[in-house]
Parts: sequence; structure tokens; C-alpha cells
Amino acid sequence: MKKICTAVLVGFGLGIFLCSASPAQTVDDVLKKMIESQGGAEFLRSIKDLTITGSIDIVQQGLSGSLTVYKKEPDKRRTDIELMGMVITQAYDGQTAWWVNPQTGGSEELSGQQATDLKRQAMAITAILDPSKYGLSFSLKGKETVEGKEYFILEETFPDGLKSSQLVDPETYLINRIRLTTIGPAGAEVKVEQVFSDFKKEGKMTMAHSIVTTQDGAEYTRITFNQLKFNTGLEDSFFMMSKSE
Repeated sequence: MKKICTAVLVGFGLGIFLCSASPAQTVDDVLKKMIESQGGAEFLRSIKDLTITGSIDIVQQGLSGSLTVYKKEPDKRRTDIELMGMVITQAYDGQTAWWVNPQTGGSEELSGQQATDLKRQAMAITAILDPSKYGLSFSLKGKETVEGKEYFILEETFPDGLKSSQLVDPETYLINRIRLTTIGPAGAEVKVEQVFSDFKKEGKMTMAHSIVTTQDGAEYTRITFNQLKFNTGLEDSFFMMSKSE
């Protein structure tokens, strides 16, 4: 079950929230328009926490369940997945990455690549407003045509060295897909692609309500979101590891 949970979350969350360029267009121009497409800088700064609910299908295992993602600024995140009557929790509380083993009900601290992935996913929504503050860097890497539509490629480099290629729609400045190579639960490199679709407004935020993830070219998960709530007052303790989890 731990391997299933880890595989589901590999690369997950990189593009949930921030999801032809002219030759003179700069990275700063692109980021500015991406921020505008998400409701603007003032709106992003107003987000203290958010909760996203939906469903998940783990295609290769033939499993289906519910999914809830909680995010609290600036550096906390928790994901609860209910499968086969068990709830799988993974979280980062700003310092510690942990999970709840559904078979024992006990909380366990995570380390290594799993901890690194969760810390990255918990990065502030407002990081795009001031990338250097968070150790992020961006560069434009040309264009690519996918299914007859041209996108430009924005490469993002994270503080831990991970690089992701984001295919950005030059009309909407929303992310169509993200590609990255990471380390899977077996310790081998995994090529991950996430495809975002069914964009809808949730308040001022435009977000993808459908995410299909492939690993090494094979479809792995399908996620559908149905509700997004802002600023519900999530407590710090909700993200912290506890023996009572």
C-alpha cells in the first residue's frame, strides 16, 4: 500500500494551482501573464489555505477512491486518499514529512526522496510571485506542437535540483501539461507526464478539474476535482504528525 501511495503522489501537485509567444517575450512576461490567469497577485496573496476534493482512479491497479488535498500557506500540505475503506495520508508540516500507514493506523516520518517530494509540493502558492525568494528559476525552451496546437515550453528548476517542463498555452497562459523525471518507489528513474484539462473558475482562480498522469508512457492515474474552498481556517496541528492519527 505504501508503494501505491508513493507512486500516486510522484510528481503530484506540481501543477494543481498554477497551471505563439513572440520572440521578444521574456520569462518575466510569461510569469506575469500566468499570474494574471490565476486571478492576479493580490488574489494569490489573499489565499491563506485551500481545500480541494475529488476522486481518483489508479488505473494500473484497478482502484478507485476519493481524494482531498489541503494546503496552508506558506509551507504546509496534506493529502488524504480513501481506497478500499482505508485512508492513506501523506503530509508536510513545514519541517517534517510523514504518512499514516493504513494497515497499522500509525504515523511514520518519511525521509529521502519521499520527504523531498512532499516538501516541494508544499511550497507556497505565492512562490511564482517571487521565484528567487524560494530558490526557483525559470527559462524558456522554445515551442512544441501537441495534437495540432503549439505551446511554448517553460522549464522550472526547483531548489532540490528537479527540473520540470511546462507546456503553456500561449492564448490562456494555463499549463497544458508538465513533464519531469524523478525517482520512483523502487529507486529507478521514472518519466512522469501530467495532462491538465477541464479548466473552470473557482472564485477568481482558474484551475484544471481533470489531471491524467502517465509514468514511463503508461497511464497511471486519473484525478477529477469537484470542489475548491478557500480560507476555511485550517489549523497548523492538522498538518502535524501525531500518534493519534
